[in-house]
Order: sequence, then C-alpha cells, then structure tokens
Amino acid sequence: MNEFTSDRYARRGVSSSKSEVHKVVDKLDRGLFPGAFCKITEDVLTGDPERCLVIHADGSGTKSILAYLHYRETGDPSWFRKTAQDSIVMNLDDLLCVGATEGILFSNTVNRNARAVPGEALAELIQGTEDFLALMRGLGVGVHSGGGETADVGDLTPTVTVDSCAVASLHRDAVVDNACITPGLAIVGLASSGKAIYENEENSGIGSNGLTSARHDLLSTYYRDKYPETCDAATAAELLYCGPYRLEDALPGSGMSVGEALSSPTRSYAPVIVKLLREQRDALYGLVHCSGGGQTKCLRFGTGVHIVKDALMPVPPIFNAIQKASGTSDEEMFRVYNMGHRMELYCSVDAANSIVAVAKDHGIEAAVIGRTECSNRPAAANHLTVHANGCEYRYG
Repeated sequence: MNEFTSDRYARRGVSSSKSEVHKVVDKLDRGLFPGAFCKITEDVLTGDPERCLVIHADGSGTKSILAYLHYRETGDPSWFRKTAQDSIVMNLDDLLCVGATEGILFSNTVNRNARAVPGEALAELIQGTEDFLALMRGLGVGVHSGGGETADVGDLTPTVTVDSCAVASLHRDAVVDNACITPGLAIVGLASSGKAIYENEENSGIGSNGLTSARHDLLSTYYRDKYPETCDAATAAELLYCGPYRLEDALPGSGMSVGEALSSPTRSYAPVIVKLLREQRDALYGLVHCSGGGQTKCLRFGTGVHIVKDALMPVPPIFNAIQKASGTSDEEMFRVYNMGHRMELYCSVDAANSIVAVAKDHGIEAAVIGRTECSNRPAAANHLTVHANGCEYRYG
C-alpha cells in the first residue's frame, strides 16, 4: 500500500476515525451507560428516576452534494428527498443501538445557499422528511416531527447541508448497553444493499459514510470544472473528482447508474430492530451501526473482546467500483466503508439463525458474519480481525 492510497481519505480533509473529536469527547462524562452506543443521561425533562434521555445529532454529510449535482444537471429536485432520508437515518439507526424505538422527536436544520438551492429543492427536503417519518410510523417505529430550521447562509456554504437532531425518552430497563458485548457471542450482519420490503427501489448499500472519497474517486473532472463550489480548494487537485464516471454512466456489475448508486438513500433497519427488541430482547447483547469507521466501528464497544469477522457478506458493486477507480487498499476500504453490511447484532449463538430469519422476512439479506472471542491484548483491549480475499486485516 503506497502513501497515496493509504491516506487519501485524510488528504481530503476528513477522518474515518474522528480521532481529534474523540481526543476531546472521550474525556467528558460518558453518561449513565458509559459503554452504550450513544450517550444516555438522566431524564431531566420529567425527573423520573426510572427513565433516561438520549439525544443525537447527525446529518447527510457531503451526500447532499450529489442531489445538488443532479439538480443542476437535470433540473430535477427529487433527489433531495433521498438526502432528507439520509439525515434522518443517520440519527435513527444510532438511536436503535441503545434500544430507542418509540417517542423519538426529530428536528431538522437545513443550511443552504438560496441562489444555488432554491425553493423547489427545499420543498423536496422538507416534504421528504415528513414522508419518511410517516413511512417509519406505519411500520411501527415511533418517530415524530418536531419541525426544524432553514437558514440561508450563502457565506457559510456554497450549496446545502442537511442535518437532524433527535431526542427520545426510554425506560432504563430497555437500554441496550454495548458494554454487554463480551466473548462468546455470534455477530449477525444486516445487508446494506438489495431491496427491503419497505423500500421502493434497490439500494446500492453506500449509506452515508465515506461519501467525500466515494464521490471524488468515482466522478470525473467534469464536475470539478463545472461545479467548483462542490470542492474544497485546499485539497490537492489530483484528489478532486478524479474518477472515470459521469452520474448517468452505468455502474459495473449493477443495474444502477453511478449517480443512482452514490445517492441511494441510507437504509433504516428500524422495522427489523423494533421486531427483534420486542420478541428476542434477551438474546441481544449489543447493537453496532457501522457508520463512521466502517467495519472498524465495533472497536469502540464491548468489554475485553477480540471481534472476528470471517464470514462477511458479498461486497456490493458500488464498493468494488470505488476500490478499482481509486486503488484503495482492502485495509482502508474496511476502515472507511460498510462494505456490505451496516448493522451488527451481537447475540447469543442459539438465537443467531432466528435473527437472520427476521431480517430476511423484511427483504434484507443477513448472515452470521463473525463472533467475539477473548481479547489477547494488554489490559484486555478490544481488537478486530477481518478476513477477506484470503487475507487478514487487523485493527486496534
């Protein structure tokens, strides 16, 4: 692995590990359940000692730029609906990992350059948010709209950013605490690609992580030259829109175009997780949303575990195309992207097959992709081994 491919994500001004963030926040109070996926606090709104609060903020990241490019190229604002879903799911599916499935209140913040993203695009973002929340409610997920804020900030952004914040109150006995991820568990992965029964179209599996690199590694210099507002001028030119494709080009190995695959809305696993928490709660020891950090996200959770992923699901075509176009190593691909599954359930071995069956009932491929063993590191520190393409990749 040469220097160019090993740090191309960092050279674009982004970090899959968020090491600078964790250097600060890891020193702060970790809440009532320090090992949980999200910070959980006392319920200061009601003062009920049997309940707790979780609040979460995230967004669509640079994925909003894909909707912007499509809009500028075609005049069609509909892709902004996908961006609205991305922003919601990046919050909702993190909340699922602590057991929050009802009483979830969402608020959106859209920062836009009104000259670049006019009213018809904004309407798609707002209505797309309401429609997706309604879809989830119809599937048994307790999510509600609390409104939001739209700010015209031309001096801050040349295009648009779409962010959300969600808050939920839950009973402390309902919390999923990832500190309970210990040796001896099976790991079930839920596929990021395919077509769930509640989705209208095939999902490429891209999610909403690594899109800065995915976009630049796949799309051609045409977009750098025509839409310089979508680039960071401080980034080296060879890393800006350096790929072989236009949005309308066919994605190899897929029935989707490159643009459709890159903008494929982030899938929520909420209907599956709601059913599992209702029917098989005792078999679930932890949930990990493979978002920032890709397949290495799990390293931050669990107690004294060596996480072994040695039966991964097939890699969707979008990731193969990114890797071929960029020359990125396997080691970095697994660190940045979900590579085929975006939700992990750490469960008792006996329950693994029934959990797989529930996912498949929802049209989502699933498989036992690994297990937890005892850590062999000093102080029983967590570490991860990924087996892929006849090689082992070690993290942590």
